[in-house]
Amino acid sequence: MTELPPLPHEAAASRRRPWIGYAMVATAATLFAVNGVVSKVILASGLSSLRLTQVRLTGAAAGVMLVVLLTRPSILRATRRELVFLAVFGIFGLAFVQWLYFLAIHRLEIGIALLIQYLAPLLVALWARYGMRRPVRRRIWIALVLALGGLTLVVQIWRGTETPLNGVGVAASLAAALAFALYILLAEQGVKRRDAVSLSGYGFLFGALFFACIQPWWTFPGHIVTERVSLLGNLASSHVPVWALMAWMVVVGTIAPFGLFVGSLRHIPATRASILAMLEPVVATIVAWAWLDESLAAVQLVGGVVVLCGIVLAQTARGESEIIPGTPLAKEASRRRAGQYK
Repeated sequence: MTELPPLPHEAAASRRRPWIGYAMVATAATLFAVNGVVSKVILASGLSSLRLTQVRLTGAAAGVMLVVLLTRPSILRATRRELVFLAVFGIFGLAFVQWLYFLAIHRLEIGIALLIQYLAPLLVALWARYGMRRPVRRRIWIALVLALGGLTLVVQIWRGTETPLNGVGVAASLAAALAFALYILLAEQGVKRRDAVSLSGYGFLFGALFFACIQPWWTFPGHIVTERVSLLGNLASSHVPVWALMAWMVVVGTIAPFGLFVGSLRHIPATRASILAMLEPVVATIVAWAWLDESLAAVQLVGGVVVLCGIVLAQTARGESEIIPGTPLAKEASRRRAGQYK
Protein backbone atom coordinates (compact mmCIF):
# COMPACT_ATOMS: atom_id res chain seq x y z
CA MET A 1 0.00 0.00 0.00
CA THR A 2 1.45 3.38 -0.97
CA GLU A 3 2.13 5.71 1.96
CA LEU A 4 1.09 9.32 1.54
CA PRO A 5 2.34 12.30 3.53
CA PRO A 6 -0.35 13.28 6.04
CA LEU A 7 -2.25 16.53 6.21
CA PRO A 8 -1.83 18.85 9.21
CA HIS A 9 -3.76 16.58 11.56
CA GLU A 10 -4.02 19.07 14.37
CA ALA A 11 -6.49 21.05 12.24
CA ALA A 12 -8.18 17.89 10.99
CA ALA A 13 -8.68 16.58 14.52
CA SER A 14 -10.51 19.75 15.54
CA ARG A 15 -12.99 19.20 12.71
CA ARG A 16 -13.64 15.53 13.50
CA ARG A 17 -17.25 14.85 14.53
CA PRO A 18 -18.02 11.12 14.98
CA TRP A 19 -21.80 11.53 14.85
CA ILE A 20 -21.47 13.04 11.36
CA GLY A 21 -19.35 10.06 10.30
CA TYR A 22 -21.97 7.61 11.59
CA ALA A 23 -24.76 9.46 9.78
CA MET A 24 -22.75 9.48 6.54
CA VAL A 25 -22.07 5.73 6.65
CA ALA A 26 -25.70 4.90 7.54
CA THR A 27 -26.96 7.02 4.63
CA ALA A 28 -24.42 5.45 2.27
CA ALA A 29 -25.45 1.93 3.36
CA THR A 30 -29.11 2.75 2.69
CA LEU A 31 -28.38 4.11 -0.79
CA PHE A 32 -26.18 1.10 -1.60
CA ALA A 33 -28.99 -1.23 -0.50
CA VAL A 34 -31.57 0.39 -2.77
CA ASN A 35 -29.05 0.50 -5.60
CA GLY A 36 -28.60 -3.28 -5.36
CA VAL A 37 -32.23 -3.80 -6.40
CA VAL A 38 -32.01 -1.13 -9.10
CA SER A 39 -28.89 -2.80 -10.49
CA LYS A 40 -30.61 -6.18 -10.52
CA VAL A 41 -33.42 -4.67 -12.61
CA ILE A 42 -30.86 -3.24 -15.06
CA LEU A 43 -29.05 -6.59 -15.30
CA ALA A 44 -32.39 -8.20 -16.20
CA SER A 45 -32.32 -6.11 -19.40
CA GLY A 46 -29.46 -8.26 -20.69
CA LEU A 47 -26.58 -5.90 -19.92
CA SER A 48 -23.54 -7.75 -18.55
CA SER A 49 -22.16 -7.06 -15.08
CA LEU A 50 -18.90 -5.87 -16.65
CA ARG A 51 -20.70 -3.33 -18.84
CA LEU A 52 -22.87 -2.15 -15.97
CA THR A 53 -19.76 -1.51 -13.88
CA GLN A 54 -18.28 0.41 -16.80
CA VAL A 55 -21.39 2.59 -17.06
CA ARG A 56 -21.44 3.19 -13.32
CA LEU A 57 -17.79 4.21 -13.07
CA THR A 58 -17.72 6.29 -16.24
CA GLY A 59 -20.89 8.15 -15.35
CA ALA A 60 -19.67 8.81 -11.82
CA ALA A 61 -16.25 9.97 -13.07
CA ALA A 62 -17.83 12.34 -15.58
CA GLY A 63 -20.24 13.77 -13.02
CA VAL A 64 -17.75 14.30 -10.19
CA MET A 65 -14.91 15.59 -12.37
CA LEU A 66 -17.16 18.02 -14.23
CA VAL A 67 -18.45 19.54 -10.99
CA VAL A 68 -14.93 19.78 -9.54
CA LEU A 69 -13.48 21.35 -12.69
CA LEU A 70 -16.23 23.98 -12.66
CA THR A 71 -16.04 24.76 -8.94
CA ARG A 72 -12.72 23.76 -7.32
CA PRO A 73 -10.19 22.63 -9.95
CA SER A 74 -7.28 23.24 -7.57
CA ILE A 75 -8.14 20.16 -5.49
CA LEU A 76 -7.27 17.92 -8.46
CA ARG A 77 -3.55 18.71 -8.21
CA ALA A 78 -1.59 15.52 -7.59
CA THR A 79 2.02 14.39 -7.66
CA ARG A 80 3.18 11.33 -9.59
CA ARG A 81 3.38 9.40 -6.37
CA GLU A 82 -0.19 10.34 -5.52
CA LEU A 83 -1.38 9.34 -8.99
CA VAL A 84 0.03 5.83 -8.49
CA PHE A 85 -1.89 5.54 -5.22
CA LEU A 86 -5.06 6.93 -6.81
CA ALA A 87 -4.78 4.45 -9.70
CA VAL A 88 -4.50 1.53 -7.26
CA PHE A 89 -7.42 2.89 -5.25
CA GLY A 90 -9.58 3.37 -8.35
CA ILE A 91 -8.85 0.05 -10.03
CA PHE A 92 -8.34 -2.48 -7.25
CA GLY A 93 -10.63 -0.74 -4.79
CA LEU A 94 -13.53 1.07 -6.45
CA ALA A 95 -13.66 -0.74 -9.80
CA PHE A 96 -13.17 -4.30 -8.61
CA VAL A 97 -15.57 -4.10 -5.68
CA GLN A 98 -18.37 -2.90 -7.97
CA TRP A 99 -17.72 -5.34 -10.80
CA LEU A 100 -17.41 -8.34 -8.47
CA TYR A 101 -20.58 -7.32 -6.61
CA PHE A 102 -22.58 -7.08 -9.85
CA LEU A 103 -21.11 -10.40 -10.97
CA ALA A 104 -22.20 -11.95 -7.67
CA ILE A 105 -25.79 -10.64 -7.56
CA HIS A 106 -26.29 -11.70 -11.17
CA ARG A 107 -25.70 -15.31 -10.07
CA LEU A 108 -26.78 -15.30 -6.42
CA GLU A 109 -29.59 -13.88 -4.34
CA ILE A 110 -28.69 -10.37 -3.16
CA GLY A 111 -28.78 -11.40 0.51
CA ILE A 112 -26.36 -14.31 0.05
CA ALA A 113 -23.97 -12.16 -2.00
CA LEU A 114 -24.01 -9.38 0.60
CA LEU A 115 -23.53 -11.81 3.50
CA ILE A 116 -20.32 -13.10 1.90
CA GLN A 117 -19.15 -9.63 0.84
CA TYR A 118 -19.56 -8.33 4.37
CA LEU A 119 -16.76 -10.51 5.58
CA ALA A 120 -14.83 -7.35 4.65
CA PRO A 121 -15.16 -5.70 8.10
CA LEU A 122 -13.62 -8.82 9.62
CA LEU A 123 -10.74 -8.56 7.14
CA VAL A 124 -10.28 -4.89 8.02
CA ALA A 125 -10.12 -5.72 11.73
CA LEU A 126 -7.66 -8.58 11.09
CA TRP A 127 -5.44 -6.26 9.03
CA ALA A 128 -5.56 -3.60 11.75
CA ARG A 129 -4.55 -6.18 14.36
CA TYR A 130 -1.96 -8.26 12.51
CA GLY A 131 -0.96 -6.14 9.51
CA MET A 132 -0.67 -2.73 11.17
CA ARG A 133 -0.02 -4.08 14.69
CA ARG A 134 -2.83 -2.01 16.15
CA PRO A 135 -4.57 -3.42 19.22
CA VAL A 136 -8.22 -4.20 18.45
CA ARG A 137 -10.39 -4.29 21.54
CA ARG A 138 -12.36 -7.38 22.47
CA ARG A 139 -15.58 -5.41 22.08
CA ILE A 140 -14.88 -4.97 18.36
CA TRP A 141 -14.46 -8.73 17.87
CA ILE A 142 -17.70 -9.39 19.75
CA ALA A 143 -19.45 -6.76 17.62
CA LEU A 144 -18.21 -8.47 14.45
CA VAL A 145 -19.50 -11.84 15.63
CA LEU A 146 -22.88 -10.30 16.47
CA ALA A 147 -23.13 -8.48 13.15
CA LEU A 148 -22.16 -11.51 11.05
CA GLY A 149 -24.46 -13.74 13.10
CA GLY A 150 -27.31 -11.28 12.63
CA LEU A 151 -26.69 -11.18 8.89
CA THR A 152 -26.90 -14.97 8.83
CA LEU A 153 -30.38 -14.71 10.41
CA VAL A 154 -31.40 -11.95 7.98
CA VAL A 155 -30.37 -14.05 4.97
CA GLN A 156 -31.68 -17.30 6.55
CA ILE A 157 -28.80 -19.16 4.98
CA TRP A 158 -29.90 -22.49 6.49
CA ARG A 159 -32.97 -22.48 4.22
CA GLY A 160 -30.81 -22.54 1.13
CA THR A 161 -31.83 -20.80 -2.09
CA GLU A 162 -34.28 -21.57 -4.86
CA THR A 163 -31.37 -22.68 -7.01
CA PRO A 164 -28.06 -24.31 -6.03
CA LEU A 165 -25.31 -21.88 -5.07
CA ASN A 166 -23.42 -20.78 -8.15
CA GLY A 167 -19.67 -21.36 -7.83
CA VAL A 168 -18.77 -18.29 -9.87
CA GLY A 169 -21.17 -16.19 -7.78
CA VAL A 170 -19.67 -17.40 -4.48
CA ALA A 171 -16.12 -16.83 -5.76
CA ALA A 172 -17.10 -13.33 -6.95
CA SER A 173 -18.61 -12.54 -3.52
CA LEU A 174 -15.45 -13.67 -1.71
CA ALA A 175 -13.30 -11.61 -4.08
CA ALA A 176 -15.66 -8.67 -3.54
CA ALA A 177 -15.07 -8.96 0.22
CA LEU A 178 -11.32 -8.68 -0.37
CA ALA A 179 -11.79 -5.74 -2.74
CA PHE A 180 -14.17 -4.00 -0.32
CA ALA A 181 -11.68 -4.38 2.55
CA LEU A 182 -8.92 -2.99 0.33
CA TYR A 183 -11.17 -0.09 -0.71
CA ILE A 184 -11.86 0.80 2.95
CA LEU A 185 -8.20 0.65 3.95
CA LEU A 186 -7.02 2.65 0.94
CA ALA A 187 -9.75 5.24 1.45
CA GLU A 188 -8.68 5.63 5.09
CA GLN A 189 -5.16 6.39 3.87
CA GLY A 190 -6.38 8.63 1.04
CA VAL A 191 -8.40 11.04 3.18
CA LYS A 192 -5.24 11.90 5.11
CA ARG A 193 -3.85 13.61 2.01
CA ARG A 194 -6.85 14.99 0.10
CA ASP A 195 -10.55 15.67 0.38
CA ALA A 196 -13.21 13.00 -0.19
CA VAL A 197 -14.51 14.58 -3.42
CA SER A 198 -11.21 14.57 -5.32
CA LEU A 199 -10.30 11.14 -3.92
CA SER A 200 -13.60 9.67 -5.16
CA GLY A 201 -13.34 11.52 -8.47
CA TYR A 202 -9.88 10.17 -9.21
CA GLY A 203 -10.98 6.72 -8.10
CA PHE A 204 -13.92 6.74 -10.50
CA LEU A 205 -11.71 8.11 -13.29
CA PHE A 206 -9.02 5.44 -13.03
CA GLY A 207 -11.66 2.73 -12.67
CA ALA A 208 -13.44 3.98 -15.79
CA LEU A 209 -10.18 4.10 -17.79
CA PHE A 210 -9.36 0.55 -16.69
CA PHE A 211 -12.67 -0.83 -17.97
CA ALA A 212 -12.45 1.27 -21.15
CA CYS A 213 -9.21 -0.57 -21.93
CA ILE A 214 -10.86 -3.95 -21.33
CA GLN A 215 -14.05 -3.16 -23.23
CA PRO A 216 -13.82 -0.20 -25.63
CA TRP A 217 -16.86 2.04 -25.63
CA TRP A 218 -17.44 1.63 -29.37
CA THR A 219 -18.44 -2.00 -28.71
CA PHE A 220 -21.10 -1.00 -26.15
CA PRO A 221 -24.60 -2.42 -26.89
CA GLY A 222 -26.27 0.98 -27.13
CA HIS A 223 -29.69 -0.40 -28.07
CA ILE A 224 -30.22 -1.67 -24.52
CA VAL A 225 -30.09 1.86 -23.09
CA THR A 226 -33.30 2.94 -24.85
CA GLU A 227 -35.27 -0.19 -23.98
CA ARG A 228 -38.00 -0.11 -21.33
CA VAL A 229 -37.84 -2.74 -18.59
CA SER A 230 -40.19 -3.89 -15.86
CA LEU A 231 -39.32 -2.83 -12.32
CA LEU A 232 -40.22 -6.37 -11.17
CA GLY A 233 -41.97 -7.50 -8.00
CA ASN A 234 -44.65 -5.17 -6.64
CA LEU A 235 -43.73 -2.68 -9.36
CA ALA A 236 -43.82 -5.19 -12.23
CA SER A 237 -46.57 -3.27 -14.01
CA SER A 238 -44.33 -0.21 -14.25
CA HIS A 239 -41.79 0.07 -17.05
CA VAL A 240 -39.03 2.65 -17.29
CA PRO A 241 -36.18 3.24 -19.77
CA VAL A 242 -32.88 1.61 -18.89
CA TRP A 243 -31.14 4.97 -19.24
CA ALA A 244 -33.28 6.40 -16.40
CA LEU A 245 -32.28 3.54 -14.11
CA MET A 246 -28.65 4.05 -15.11
CA ALA A 247 -28.87 7.75 -14.27
CA TRP A 248 -30.28 6.90 -10.83
CA MET A 249 -27.55 4.30 -10.32
CA VAL A 250 -24.77 6.77 -11.20
CA VAL A 251 -25.94 9.75 -9.15
CA VAL A 252 -27.87 8.31 -6.18
CA GLY A 253 -26.39 4.82 -6.15
CA THR A 254 -22.72 5.66 -6.77
CA ILE A 255 -21.57 9.27 -6.47
CA ALA A 256 -23.55 10.00 -3.31
CA PRO A 257 -22.88 6.83 -1.26
CA PHE A 258 -19.21 6.42 -2.20
CA GLY A 259 -18.58 10.08 -1.46
CA LEU A 260 -20.38 9.78 1.88
CA PHE A 261 -18.46 6.67 2.90
CA VAL A 262 -15.06 8.09 1.96
CA GLY A 263 -15.91 11.36 3.69
CA SER A 264 -16.95 9.53 6.86
CA LEU A 265 -13.38 8.27 7.30
CA ARG A 266 -12.36 11.80 8.26
CA HIS A 267 -14.59 11.43 11.32
CA ILE A 268 -14.44 7.75 12.31
CA PRO A 269 -11.84 4.98 11.85
CA ALA A 270 -12.15 2.29 9.18
CA THR A 271 -12.99 -0.48 11.65
CA ARG A 272 -16.07 1.30 12.93
CA ALA A 273 -17.14 2.49 9.48
CA SER A 274 -16.94 -1.01 8.01
CA ILE A 275 -19.04 -2.50 10.83
CA LEU A 276 -21.65 0.25 10.54
CA ALA A 277 -21.79 -0.42 6.78
CA MET A 278 -23.26 -3.82 7.67
CA LEU A 279 -26.58 -1.99 7.74
CA GLU A 280 -26.66 -2.47 3.96
CA PRO A 281 -27.79 -6.14 3.92
CA VAL A 282 -30.45 -5.40 6.55
CA VAL A 283 -31.83 -2.47 4.55
CA ALA A 284 -31.51 -4.50 1.32
CA THR A 285 -33.72 -7.23 2.82
CA ILE A 286 -36.37 -4.66 3.75
CA VAL A 287 -36.18 -3.07 0.28
CA ALA A 288 -36.44 -6.51 -1.36
CA TRP A 289 -39.54 -7.22 0.77
CA ALA A 290 -41.19 -3.90 -0.12
CA TRP A 291 -40.13 -3.79 -3.78
CA LEU A 292 -39.59 -7.35 -4.98
CA ASP A 293 -42.26 -8.88 -2.72
CA GLU A 294 -39.76 -11.18 -1.04
CA SER A 295 -40.84 -12.69 2.28
CA LEU A 296 -39.80 -11.10 5.57
CA ALA A 297 -39.90 -13.58 8.43
CA ALA A 298 -39.77 -12.88 12.16
CA VAL A 299 -36.31 -14.44 12.37
CA GLN A 300 -35.06 -11.89 9.83
CA LEU A 301 -36.32 -9.06 11.99
CA VAL A 302 -34.52 -10.62 14.96
CA GLY A 303 -31.39 -10.84 12.81
CA GLY A 304 -31.68 -7.16 11.97
CA VAL A 305 -31.89 -6.30 15.67
CA VAL A 306 -28.80 -8.45 16.35
CA VAL A 307 -26.88 -6.62 13.60
CA LEU A 308 -27.88 -3.29 15.11
CA CYS A 309 -26.70 -4.49 18.54
CA GLY A 310 -23.34 -5.38 17.03
CA ILE A 311 -23.09 -1.98 15.38
CA VAL A 312 -23.96 -0.13 18.59
CA LEU A 313 -21.46 -2.23 20.53
CA ALA A 314 -18.72 -1.39 18.02
CA GLN A 315 -19.46 2.32 18.27
CA THR A 316 -19.18 2.27 22.08
CA ALA A 317 -15.67 0.80 21.96
CA ARG A 318 -12.90 3.10 23.10
CA GLY A 319 -9.16 2.82 23.15
CA GLU A 320 -6.08 3.00 20.98
CA SER A 321 -7.56 0.67 18.40
CA GLU A 322 -10.13 3.33 17.61
CA ILE A 323 -7.65 6.19 17.20
CA ILE A 324 -7.39 7.27 13.58
CA PRO A 325 -3.88 6.54 12.24
CA GLY A 326 -1.59 9.48 11.53
CA THR A 327 -3.13 11.83 14.09
CA PRO A 328 -1.19 13.18 17.07
CA LEU A 329 -3.11 10.82 19.37
CA ALA A 330 -2.12 7.87 17.20
CA LYS A 331 1.54 8.92 17.27
CA GLU A 332 1.39 9.33 21.03
CA ALA A 333 -0.15 5.88 21.43
CA SER A 334 2.53 4.42 19.19
CA ARG A 335 5.28 5.97 21.30
CA ARG A 336 3.70 4.57 24.43
CA ARG A 337 3.56 1.08 22.96
CA ALA A 338 7.19 1.36 21.91
CA GLY A 339 8.21 2.42 25.40
CA GLN A 340 9.67 5.71 24.22
CA TYR A 341 8.27 7.76 27.08
CA LYS A 342 10.79 8.50 29.80
